Amino acid sequence: MYRKILVALDGSEHSLRALQQAAVLAHAFDSLLVLVHAYPATSDLLGYSDYSHLVAKRKEKGQELMEEMRSELKDPKLVIEEDLLEGPEAEAILNAAEAHEAGLIVIGSRGLGAVKGWLLGSVSRKVSHLAKCPVLLVR
Repeated sequence: MYRKILVALDGSEHSLRALQQAAVLAHAFDSLLVLVHAYPATSDLLGYSDYSHLVAKRKEKGQELMEEMRSELKDPKLVIEEDLLEGPEAEAILNAAEAHEAGLIVIGSRGLGAVKGWLLGSVSRKVSHLAKCPVLLVR
């Protein structure tokens, strides 16, 4: 049913549940599972003398999260790709879904930015409204 399933990860409990649900679906449909994490845009660091070091730290933290989430997947039959992106989370997820031609996006209903989501609109809400493919929100 779904050739590619994209799961958005931010390290929250909800994103871990989303990963688990996406893995079940990927196994059931023999789908490729695409793990996506967006780290904060680095443009806010421009002008700092150690800009490249700070950018590298953000990427490193993102890669550590991806490795941690990947270790949660116990099914050796799963075919997995990773996409570590820079930028606003919702836009990065939507762009990744299009680039990977995802048939389904799986995302936690709440992430780490609960206050930001309450003030500006949550990432999951934005993704569910703007995605060109079905979106599964996981609680």
